[in-house]
Amino acid sequence: MKRLIIYRLGSLGDTIIALPFFRRVAELYPDHERIVLTNVPVSSKAAPLLSVLGTEIVHGALSYPVGTRSPAALWDLRRRLMALGADTMIYMMPSRGVVNVYRDLLFFKLCGFRSIIGVPYTRDLDTCRISPQTGEEEPECERVGRALAALGPVDLHDPANWDLALTPAELAAGRGIVAPIASVPSIAINMGGKAAQKDWGVDNWRSLLGAISQKHPGHGLLVVGAAEDSARVDAIRDVWRGPLIDACGALAPRESAAAMQTAQLFIGHDSGPLHLASAAGVPCIGLFGDFNRPRKWHPYVGRNRTIHDMRGVRAITVDQVVAAVAEQIG
Repeated sequence: MKRLIIYRLGSLGDTIIALPFFRRVAELYPDHERIVLTNVPVSSKAAPLLSVLGTEIVHGALSYPVGTRSPAALWDLRRRLMALGADTMIYMMPSRGVVNVYRDLLFFKLCGFRSIIGVPYTRDLDTCRISPQTGEEEPECERVGRALAALGPVDLHDPANWDLALTPAELAAGRGIVAPIASVPSIAINMGGKAAQKDWGVDNWRSLLGAISQKHPGHGLLVVGAAEDSARVDAIRDVWRGPLIDACGALAPRESAAAMQTAQLFIGHDSGPLHLASAAGVPCIGLFGDFNRPRKWHPYVGRNRTIHDMRGVRAITVDQVVAAVAEQIG
């Protein structure tokens, strides 16, 4: 069987941002075994890439030793890549810096790749453009699209290009965990996040959920996230009047997407579950601070409301989010 290597590092959110281009590669190379060279895993809170994309889009993964300068580790990676017999690579990386891009290019040429598609040879292709009028940063998915122009046009506004292609088993697992709240309207949230700079704070979440529950006392609440995020669920239980499902650590990412599809609305920090909910077609409210400029990592497709305060995420008030919830669900 012919094989194709896709080079993409990153966690859950980084993977979702690139989803339309993974789908495009699958369309262009349907008879190839598509293997992703990636970091497995990124961290305890970041899902391996394969658990996000599913087997319809990619077929396997090869571990990339992130940050290594070990000649032995790089030689072993070269040996494993050459053993696959692939001569084409899709370079689908987040910004690396042009020096690192050329270092990658040299290494992969030494691995025997005759065609490497999508290499961002210039700083303009490797980094998101910044609007001189607004100071906002180009969405990352648009930058990736510029770098991968050789693959042909990809309509980033078409929800079909963000389709996770959830399997019947994944849908059953997700819908099963929310069965106790299936008969009532519900809201999904994620209160976790890998970076403290993105954390809105438990006190804010308590105030927000108390206000929402007072206005919508019959709504159910689904909380998704990593297993360690359950501690925050315990801190907000007493302010939520309706039924509550703690799914933290209980579902794989794609199963979480299936569970969230039943919700009227998702609210979350700048993190992977926010992008997962958006790709699953759920209207989202995203809370962003000073970790990145506006727009680069905002959810791209669907009916979303982003609140981005460059003073820091803690500068976002509960009243602002309550108003956004009212806009989304009345």
